[in-house]
Amino acid sequence: MTCSIKRNVNKKLFGLSALLLALPIGAACYPNTAEAPLETTPEVGQAPTTTDPAVSTPATGEETIAQVAANDTSLSTFNAALESAGLTETLSEPGPYTVFAPSDEAFDALPQDTLQQLLLPENQDQLRQLLSYHVVPEDLPANQLETGSVETLAGAPLSVEVDSSAQAVTVNNAVVTQPNLSASNGVIHVVDQVILPPTASR
Repeated sequence: MTCSIKRNVNKKLFGLSALLLALPIGAACYPNTAEAPLETTPEVGQAPTTTDPAVSTPATGEETIAQVAANDTSLSTFNAALESAGLTETLSEPGPYTVFAPSDEAFDALPQDTLQQLLLPENQDQLRQLLSYHVVPEDLPANQLETGSVETLAGAPLSVEVDSSAQAVTVNNAVVTQPNLSASNGVIHVVDQVILPPTASR
């Protein structure tokens, strides 16, 4: 009799253990099947962005200067600085503008803490003045640049020097490394230095 009771208890315990073991396995399967569509759905939704023809629009001049800068990986620091300075809206307006945009390498050449300090909210006016010194309120593609001075949004002139024989353009001491990034409201010329206004100190 005792043996029979023990057998029944063992059978029940075995059956309960088997059920408990089965539950986690079943539960683990449901999240996997439920997650599968969640993982694939964003990919389907994101597909158009990877093939979006807007990636190549800067060459056709259909995007604003602000958009061209945002889409150019060599101008990521310049784009971040524009946003911090509140100049993105300005460079989205009809203009026209010519922007001498420092490359990421140009910003990297600044003293280590300089850029970090400029990006602080309390220094927005100073950053805006610095970046405005890179913006000319005219549309000046490379073939229209001439040796002389041009006025900037900062109120101080830039000195432009065109060396036709060497096919080189310098702005103050900065060299244009990539000219004519065309935009709907002007043009960007990438330069290899951050151009400091006359009143600025390093």
